[in-house]
Amino acid sequence: MPATPGEITYRAPQSSSRRSRASEAGSRASSQGRAAAAAAAAAAGGATPPLTPAPYDGARGSDRRLDPATPISFDRTPRRSDVRGDIGQPGGDGGSSGGGGGGRGGGGGDDDDDDEDDEADDDAVIWGTTVRVGDATRAFRAFVRGFGAGVPSAADPHAQLAKYQRVLLELADAQETHVNVDCQEVANFSRACARLYEQLLKYPQEIIPLMDMVMGEELSALLATNPTSDRDPEGGEAPRVQVRVFNLRSANSIRLLEPRHIDSLVAISGMVIRASAVIPDMRVAFFACTTPGCGHTVRVENDRGRIDVPPICPSCNAKASLAIVHNRSVFNDKQLIKLQETPESVPDGETPHTITLYAHEDLVDAVVPGDRVRITGIFRALPSRLNPRMRNLRSVFRSFVDVVHVQKTEKGRLAAEDPGATEGEFRPLVAEDSSALDGALAARRARVQAVADTPDLYAKLAHSMAPSIWELDDVKKGLLLQLFGGANKDLGPHGKSRGEINVLLCGDPGTSKSQLLGYVNKISPRGIYTSGKGSSAVGLTAYVTRDPDTREPVLESGALVLSDRGICCIDEFDKMSDSTRSILHEVMEQQTISVAKAGIICTLNARTSVLASANPLESRYNPRLSVVENVQLPPTLLSRFDLIYLVLDRCDAESDRRLANHIVSLYFDGDERSAVAAAPFSREQLTEYISYAKSQIQPELSDEAKELLVAGYTDMRRQGVLAGGRKVITATPRQLESLIRLAEAHARLFLRTEVVAEDVEEAIRLVNVATQRAATDPSTGTIDLDMIHTGKTAVARDAVAMLKTAVQTWLANQAFEPGHKLTIGELEKGLDAQSDMPVDRADLLNALGQLTNDGVVDMARGRRTLTVL
Repeated sequence: MPATPGEITYRAPQSSSRRSRASEAGSRASSQGRAAAAAAAAAAGGATPPLTPAPYDGARGSDRRLDPATPISFDRTPRRSDVRGDIGQPGGDGGSSGGGGGGRGGGGGDDDDDDEDDEADDDAVIWGTTVRVGDATRAFRAFVRGFGAGVPSAADPHAQLAKYQRVLLELADAQETHVNVDCQEVANFSRACARLYEQLLKYPQEIIPLMDMVMGEELSALLATNPTSDRDPEGGEAPRVQVRVFNLRSANSIRLLEPRHIDSLVAISGMVIRASAVIPDMRVAFFACTTPGCGHTVRVENDRGRIDVPPICPSCNAKASLAIVHNRSVFNDKQLIKLQETPESVPDGETPHTITLYAHEDLVDAVVPGDRVRITGIFRALPSRLNPRMRNLRSVFRSFVDVVHVQKTEKGRLAAEDPGATEGEFRPLVAEDSSALDGALAARRARVQAVADTPDLYAKLAHSMAPSIWELDDVKKGLLLQLFGGANKDLGPHGKSRGEINVLLCGDPGTSKSQLLGYVNKISPRGIYTSGKGSSAVGLTAYVTRDPDTREPVLESGALVLSDRGICCIDEFDKMSDSTRSILHEVMEQQTISVAKAGIICTLNARTSVLASANPLESRYNPRLSVVENVQLPPTLLSRFDLIYLVLDRCDAESDRRLANHIVSLYFDGDERSAVAAAPFSREQLTEYISYAKSQIQPELSDEAKELLVAGYTDMRRQGVLAGGRKVITATPRQLESLIRLAEAHARLFLRTEVVAEDVEEAIRLVNVATQRAATDPSTGTIDLDMIHTGKTAVARDAVAMLKTAVQTWLANQAFEPGHKLTIGELEKGLDAQSDMPVDRADLLNALGQLTNDGVVDMARGRRTLTVL
């Protein structure tokens, strides 16, 4: 951004006392941008033209946005600065611009110094560091030209090019601007590159701009000599390339970042818990003088987060006459990200630590809350003021990381389903040539197809689910289909149909319910594991906090929002409070969460599958009671589960013996290794197979499958006709939707794009084994979904209706006057006298409650007396 006539670039002056305070961190901070300057001068072999100002890019760690086509001056003489890294004109001690350094802002200096500059340009050292520009430039250029070079071939004109040269050509054709560079490839290439890697860790804000410049020069040379490129090397400005380094040899824990890491390159891993909106970050402020007849303009660059307004106009010397012109200022995109340690990396007895990240330009919106990522960036520290209106600073600095590279680390976990995903989603994060990418994808497809061709695939995949858990084959098959999931459908103006499958495990203690939840959580995408007793409604949905920068109220995502496109595992589901459970009604059916807090009214996506486990109310499951009575869950919530498994501890001598032998063998053979080794597929194979199926297979119903689904649903409804003409509910439209989702998941399991008869038959079998078993009336042995929908069977409802009629008949026979009072005991004795069977007290109270609503009697609040109306 060259200065136009009538403009100057303004920098705030600094006192000599501040310049006298030396700090290595401050020296490195204020030396930003010198790397590319020195390299350009070394390549030019002589004079150093004036500096060309350009916008600051916070992610790069430089106060100059480097253009490889523009030579930039540099300073060989170090200058001492304060810890805040104010950028001033280099010169001698005490603020002199000419005597000591021969700097950019000075005019003095001896003739011998000029001769030395001409002789030693190639040995220039980046100011404030030990990096020799010539050595670093040659090492990285040799790496770009030599790493992964192929053999010339007539079929492929680019075969003789090195790996990153092919990458540059592909990025130029794709109009991209960044190159991902593997640091371990750099470190292992040569001894000089190993030294460059160490310098990169220590001085990233100097080395990364140098890499940018070398990559830009290499791309310009390739475009000029490559006849097959789609880009015109003469058409416009020189290409600008940004290098994004990643894959450091060692990673840092968030809690172990220390002051010694400030201004160095670090790699940290964690889970994103918040991503702010895009923030316009001013990098160069444009001021214009408002004095009539002057119109002088001044540009002020961002100095480590601060822009100082010039106190006077340099042209007319008018005080406080400069006004900012926003539409001529330079802004960059910026985003604040909160990163938290993952649960498995938190030490025992500790709470997870968080750190603030700042993403810039193309890295904005690269992650969303819930993503598990590995961040490569520059660890920084900035002071904060005690009072916004005063210049006094706090002694404790605010730390954050400027993001250089983002890598999603879902290793060992499934890929989240994206309806618009293509096979290109599985391309490696390191850009490579097309042939290598095609080879990797072909190898992946071959591995997946080998698993798909395995005989008895369904049973073997189910056996590979939690292999250390004995039996429970049907439960594992249901969880396996939950991981595959159905196909999400957009019905246009009619809404959306969810493809996520919800499963509830209910039964006796010690039946491996929690272990199954833990296994599914480990391999599920964006999985969150929580306990019902320790969860609140706010923790599951979203809570309001204040943005640390703007102080505006913002929403922080809860467990259900963080597990969007994943599985939320909730243990101890029965111990969750009623207010917390109430929010799951919307999540499990509409897949959204509606929030109205602190003036924020919005709807958040919660497209998550729910896997819950619940224990019976009396610790042991009572088969004489319904599921609702056993676990004390509201029927409206139970009906939203596609599969409800009863995991009961039955007494069987032979089964108990096999289970005991299995458990003992785990300890005898050494920590589950025998069971894991006996599994047909490893956890990695299972994860890769399910990830591929979820992303690539979108099954649709065939005509045959539609007919079978209709026939199966009507057959379920037909089972509700009992002897005597009475009817009970054995299936509802929700069960039909569950059948469709399960059939689609079963088709995905076999990599079929069309749902066939086999898929529908297995879906009907699972529903009969799971949900309808839980809905079996223990008194009649028939299926009655009213046990789940209302908590009462049709037989129980009929008994209450008959008792209600008997009460009305007895009261009429007694001919009581209106207002007559009697006790419940008297009524019960009268009914027992005219009946062959004793009256159940609970049924009697239910019947009296209905009669009270009908206005026949008025039952007292204590349920001991009633009044005839």
